[in-house]
Amino acid sequence: MADIITLLPENIANQIAAGEVIQRPASAVKELLENAVDAGASEIKLYINDAGKSLVQVIDNGKGMSETDARMSFERHATSKIKNIDDLFHIKTMGFRGEALASIAGVAQVELKTKKTGESVGTYIEIENSIVKSQQPVATDEGTNISMKNLFFNVPARRNFLKSNASELRHIVDEFIRVSMSFPSIFFSLTSNGQEVFHLEKGSLKQRIIQILGNNYSSKLVSVKEETDYMNISGFVGKPETTKKTRGDQYFFVNNRFIKSAYLNHAVMNAFSDMIAKDSFPMYTLFIDIDPSRLDINVHPTKQEIKFEDEKIIYAFVQSAVKHALAQYSVTPTLDFELDSAIQHTEAVSQPFTQDKQFAATGSSLYKTFTQKNQAHFIESKSDIGHWDANLLQQNLPEKKSLKIELALENVGKSSDDYFQNPLKNNHQVIASKKPTTEDFIQIHKSFILAQNENGFIVIHQQNAHERILYERFVNAIKGKPISVQRSLFPVTIELAPADAVLLADLLLDLALLGYQVENFGHNTFVIQGSPADITDGNEKAALEKMLEQYKHFNMEASFSKREKLLRSMAWQQSVKAGTLLSEKELNTLVEDLFNCEINNTTPNGKPVFLEFKKEELGKMFGR
Repeated sequence: MADIITLLPENIANQIAAGEVIQRPASAVKELLENAVDAGASEIKLYINDAGKSLVQVIDNGKGMSETDARMSFERHATSKIKNIDDLFHIKTMGFRGEALASIAGVAQVELKTKKTGESVGTYIEIENSIVKSQQPVATDEGTNISMKNLFFNVPARRNFLKSNASELRHIVDEFIRVSMSFPSIFFSLTSNGQEVFHLEKGSLKQRIIQILGNNYSSKLVSVKEETDYMNISGFVGKPETTKKTRGDQYFFVNNRFIKSAYLNHAVMNAFSDMIAKDSFPMYTLFIDIDPSRLDINVHPTKQEIKFEDEKIIYAFVQSAVKHALAQYSVTPTLDFELDSAIQHTEAVSQPFTQDKQFAATGSSLYKTFTQKNQAHFIESKSDIGHWDANLLQQNLPEKKSLKIELALENVGKSSDDYFQNPLKNNHQVIASKKPTTEDFIQIHKSFILAQNENGFIVIHQQNAHERILYERFVNAIKGKPISVQRSLFPVTIELAPADAVLLADLLLDLALLGYQVENFGHNTFVIQGSPADITDGNEKAALEKMLEQYKHFNMEASFSKREKLLRSMAWQQSVKAGTLLSEKELNTLVEDLFNCEINNTTPNGKPVFLEFKKEELGKMFGR
């Protein structure tokens, strides 16, 4: 019987390796940028066309390669970083396995020009499908100039899996930011289709953060710096007021290598506990410097996941360092001991608390009610609060409003689940609730609307209701019922961080259908020529910024289409928030529009819009 096991041909082996290392153009960008950093470059320029599908080019002024090294660099597992097994545990460079260039050459057409420092002539190599097409001397600058053209030209199935240009460009920007953030002492630039997106001059880490994430962080960064024998940590965290709905502006680097670690992220979030809302995320850029022998970076093909020798020590250290930084810069909440001077002159403060007054206070039935064991639930009918009259409460209610509704609401918390129906149960079935029979609505706590119907009454959450109304309005706009636009007399200019500018440019066509006339002005700047008619003058810029932030929040949900994320983001951003006082006309319009919706009991995200209380159930609450 003939032997059946054979070695894979070199080009097929490289294509298989590329499946691990090069998933998309951004993967090649990461590998080529890291190679340039390892070459000791002080200037690195990245050029891309068609979101990297037709061209990814990296030019650096590093030490360059000799003719032999240039040729060897495209062989599998060819590396200058490892000579023996011990070197594997003391790696401080970005790349080390020697797979990147071989993988890229297996799935693209590659051109390389390189020249060592001090040499008179460089080397030119052209490779296609792992086969060297040409190699010859060339006149070129010191350093390396490498171009990757037509990614996956020989693997059409892989090319078909690539996303839209805007989506792939966002991934490239992410990788570019991660590498350029790690090395603020190196100049970086990114040019897409001939237009410069990033121009990052050499400087401090703080300057680099502001260059990348925007000027709004310039006065809102807190320095973190702690050193021990085991490890060092340095970097910056944003003050609590800079929190966002997304994790986008969060970067961890271990020995200058970007890593993803939910464990360490949890440590930072714990340090911020009680200072920020639970659904908010602080900005941070933190660098951990630790002996390479205490971690394993070779556990993931892209090296973005690593293992620590002792994770608990790292966790405690990160949490402690961030907490200490926040406390040192007086960001953590503190008690205010400065009293209003007027308070000092009140009788309760200025006059002594005599023994007679102490006996009078502690002898009252109200005092005993709240201090004696097991008495907190009991209030004597003859207690000191007897002078409170229900008539006083009635005076605070709007005219013609019944106190019975208020009392019924107070008892909701004490009733069983049978007394009301949650619209989220029963697989989001629509409640058989009839439309309100009156326009005599009550707004309570500036957040809820009480409306009577034939069955009893319903409690509407005003923001959730408005979200549902706006969402259906936007869906209809996309289907061909355009939203009216108000042209701005004085167009507003909005400047975004480069990553957000790429995001907004991808949404311009859909935004136009939703009432926003926004033009790309170049250099991460946009001009708002018009906005939906219901957006208050002067709020166009803030509305767009908040919409983008919410869009990034929904971007975490891979199951949504781009358009669906945009519609949900717009509905959330423009909805009237809880805590807003509504006029009688606004209340009527909101309820009317809600019950004209196709689906009126849940928000686009599945939150309940209203709860129903039936007359017979209200009677049961009162024992009737």
